[in-house]
Amino acid sequence: MTAQPRPTGPFVAIVTPFDAQEAVAEAALRRQVARQAKAGNGVFCGGTNGEFYTLSFAEKVRVAEICVEAAAGTTGVLAHIGEISTHQTIALGKAIQRLGVKAVSAITPSFIACSQDELEGHYRRVADALDVPVYLYNIPARTGNTIAPETAARLAGHPNIVGIKDSEGSKASLDGFLAVAAGRDDFDVLVGPDSLVLHGLQNGAAGSISGLGNVAPLTLNGIWTAFTAGDHAAATAHQERFSALRATLYAHGFPPTMVKCALRAVMPDVGPSRGPASVTAEVEAKVAEIARSFAEATA
Repeated sequence: MTAQPRPTGPFVAIVTPFDAQEAVAEAALRRQVARQAKAGNGVFCGGTNGEFYTLSFAEKVRVAEICVEAAAGTTGVLAHIGEISTHQTIALGKAIQRLGVKAVSAITPSFIACSQDELEGHYRRVADALDVPVYLYNIPARTGNTIAPETAARLAGHPNIVGIKDSEGSKASLDGFLAVAAGRDDFDVLVGPDSLVLHGLQNGAAGSISGLGNVAPLTLNGIWTAFTAGDHAAATAHQERFSALRATLYAHGFPPTMVKCALRAVMPDVGPSRGPASVTAEVEAKVAEIARSFAEATA
């Protein structure tokens, strides 16, 4: 692994645009990457908001390739590589690490109920096999498997495991991983829940990976910029706006689908979510109203 500074600051779990036939809309994806770079945010591709669960292996690689090309060094690109099996996670990681991403992140395996020993073995095998830095990714509501802080602490000793993206959704979970990071200088926490971005930064997180940043990239960046400038009032105001958007938008359905629907209301070329995800006309109208109130095009 080539030593390089670990990612910090705000990253957006960028949507994967689709055309009317549900093929990846490459030009629209490039525009979204440029939009986030203009706002000062990095890009996390192929994650939950990128609908990785609907993408083929080849599409995941192509999405990462497009994001790196579109960023053209103007902002950092991280990529998600998590699959159900260790074998496939490694295969995807090897395919993507050649593209120039700064790091990769892998959710816990899903469907298979894993013990902590099995999760530890999974991540050690992945980290051993790859040259690019690896982040753990905790999102138990979607996978059914939870990384315990004690497991993260053991994995933090691996030279190629550099941190964790925690999307469990609670302060308790986030604080558990922040406590692990507090005792080391080689392991970072990236905040997943949009309502906890500022809390995480105030307690030692290195940055965040946000789904809502697709809709409000300037607000996301404002939390980080104000925090690093020591402007507590401004950081709090940005976080309150972000949290209000989260509560309002997610009241209408599955968060990644709602994010895509809101963004599509102001930037139609991102297209719909892939089936079976869908939005009723009534929900779409409500989400469009929210989008018009909160969205920040920046491009």
